[in-house]
Amino acid sequence: MTKYNNILVVADPAQDHQPALSRAVDLAKRSQEVKITLFLAIYDFSYEMTSMLSSDERLAMRKGVVIQREEWLKDITRQYVDDGFNIDITVVWHNRPYEAIIAEVFSNHHDLLIKATHDHVKLGSVIFTPTDWHLLRKCPCPVLMVKEHSWPENGKVIASVNLAADSETHEQLNDAIVSEAITIAELLGAEVNLVNAYPATPVNITIELPEFDPASYSDAVRGHHLTSMKALRHKHGLPEEQTHVIEGLPEDVIPKVAEDLDAELVILGTTGRTGLSAVFIGNTAEHTIDSLNCDLLALKPEGYVSPLSPHPEN
Repeated sequence: MTKYNNILVVADPAQDHQPALSRAVDLAKRSQEVKITLFLAIYDFSYEMTSMLSSDERLAMRKGVVIQREEWLKDITRQYVDDGFNIDITVVWHNRPYEAIIAEVFSNHHDLLIKATHDHVKLGSVIFTPTDWHLLRKCPCPVLMVKEHSWPENGKVIASVNLAADSETHEQLNDAIVSEAITIAELLGAEVNLVNAYPATPVNITIELPEFDPASYSDAVRGHHLTSMKALRHKHGLPEEQTHVIEGLPEDVIPKVAEDLDAELVILGTTGRTGLSAVFIGNTAEHTIDSLNCDLLALKPEGYVSPLSPHPEN
C-alpha cells in the first residue's frame, strides 16, 4: 500500500546524520514508487551586507554557497541513491526557512513533510524550534516530526482524538486521524491505539451550586466520551482494548499513554477555522506536542487553507 509517494525532507544543516531522511527512506522501503526531495534553505546575512562587493559578486558568492551545500547533500544521499531510492536535492537561498519549505510543498505538491526535532536532554521531551512551530501551524500537508530512533516492528501508533466536541469539523478530523493511524500502522506492522482525554469536574461549579453532584456529573461526562469512543472504534473496526478514555488534560494524558505504551508515533489534529484566518494550533495541542517523547504526525482539517498559500481564498 502506498500512502505517501512525494515526500519532502527538511535537511538539518548542522550535522551529517539526518534522522528525517532515514525516516523517509524507511517509509519508501515499505511502499512503491516513492520520490523523496531533500530540501535545505540557507541564508548568510553577511553576504547581503558586503558593500564592497557588487551585486553580481554577491550573487556569485551566494551561488557558490548553494553549490557547496548541494554537494554536501549529494554525499549524504549517495548511499541511498546507489541502493535505488529516488532522491532529489533542492537548496535555496532564503532568509525564512519555513516560508521556503512551505513554498516548496505548494509548488511540487508534496504529500508529507518530514523534519527532525531535538531532544530536550533534561526533560526527556522534544524541543521544537520556531521553524517547527511555523510548519506545524501553516504547512498544508501532514507534518511528521521525528526523533533520533528507529521505528520498531510491531510497535504502537497512537491516534489522539477529541470526543468532547460534536461539530462536523471535529468528527471529520477524528475520522482522518484514525484513518491515517490505521494506514501508517499497516505500513509499519504496528498496532493502533485511540486516546481521548476528558475534563475533570470544575471545582468552581461544586462551590457555586451546593446541590450539584460532582460524581454524577463526572459519570455523565465519562459516559458520553465512552459512548463516542465506542462509535468511533466500531466505525473503524478497532477492538475495545486498543482504546483509552482517561480523565485529565490532553497535555498530561497523551504523553503519559504514549510513554506507557512505548509508542513510536502520536498522530493528532490541529483544529481551527479555514480561510484567511487559517488554523492555529491551540494551547492544549502545543503543550501536548512539547511533552511528547516520540515522533509526532500533525494533520490539518479538511478545507484548511494555509496563510502562505499562493492562492488564498477570497
